[in-house]
Amino acid sequence: MELKQAKQRFGIIGNDNQLERAIQVALQVAQTDISVLIYGESGTGKESIPQIIHHNSRRKHNNFIAVNCGAIPEGTIDSELFGHEKGSFTGANEVRKGYFESANNGTIFLDEIAELPLASQARLLRVLENGEFIKVGSSKTQKTDVRIIAATNVNMQEHIKKGKFREDLYYRLNTISIQLPPLRKRQEDIHLLFRKFANDFAEKYNTPPIQLKEKAVELLKKYRWPGNIRQLKNFVAQISVMEKERTISSDSLELYLPNSMSNTPMLYNDKEKADLSEREILYKVLFDMKKDLTDLKKITYNLINKSNSSGVDPEESKNIFKDVSNLEKESKEIKESDGNIIEIEENLSLMQQEKKLIIKALNKHKDRRKDAASELGISERTLYRKIKEFEI
Repeated sequence: MELKQAKQRFGIIGNDNQLERAIQVALQVAQTDISVLIYGESGTGKESIPQIIHHNSRRKHNNFIAVNCGAIPEGTIDSELFGHEKGSFTGANEVRKGYFESANNGTIFLDEIAELPLASQARLLRVLENGEFIKVGSSKTQKTDVRIIAATNVNMQEHIKKGKFREDLYYRLNTISIQLPPLRKRQEDIHLLFRKFANDFAEKYNTPPIQLKEKAVELLKKYRWPGNIRQLKNFVAQISVMEKERTISSDSLELYLPNSMSNTPMLYNDKEKADLSEREILYKVLFDMKKDLTDLKKITYNLINKSNSSGVDPEESKNIFKDVSNLEKESKEIKESDGNIIEIEENLSLMQQEKKLIIKALNKHKDRRKDAASELGISERTLYRKIKEFEI
């Protein structure tokens, strides 16, 4: 099977080089029995690669079983994978075949392999090494001839360092590795996928497909898509249902993009806006300095009062207090990038500026306090207290 045929048969949309390289590797290894480990973020379409491998292998007429290791409770996963004998545990009312027995001469795809418990990892390693397994509650060794393909969305080396995954099993699974790129690195494919999902939805519900204006397409490409293809598909379905207009502008599209401002780079062409942003950052620094300076003044004041008993020169203490006061005065000035000095007026106190910043952060994140707190560099609990304090 050629690359183009594989993409058509398994519904893979896109012309990204890394994506096509992944498909080509899958086609190359299909005729072997080598184990394959697929890497990729959640929602990148990792489940397509095992299908390509199986249906282009000599095992294509036998069973293909996909198992999500993260979806099976730890207490039952050995029974699911390797089967159990009658009476081996409470509820085991009959003999049960496991996936490895059912998939004999076929292929097993183990998704989210990093979630497999350590005890189950030892059993899986035995299957990989000599094709043997033992049912739960049995002492009899059974044989199976299964091609194993695994997938993960985590850093396996980190899992190994933390003792969560066996190193020997990792190297047995990782004979060939295939990396699927995240959607944000396939910018030219994003609009192709959008149109595919829009047409699918329109055909299913007999409605005109939604289309994007030019600026909306650019906005779509700039968004990071943390949920990748799965998120984009749900996104298209949401807009298709909610929007009456079938041609979507960038303004309309932005309303549906969660945290769009925090996921796309902010470019300032307007110098006044850039300066305003710089001032806000400096105000935040001043808020932190304010508390430190207040504490320092208290310490210095106590030092002056106790100077006679402590043996400290009173004149030296007064000089320290003077220096602190000068520092506080300087903290009320903001030096801009052009060298000009702006003094913060007394009637525009730091508390007022703090309130303005909090309101702006809440508006920006549509009253999502967690995101606003992260933007301001404070805890969510502190933000809640400030909201009550300033009666926002």
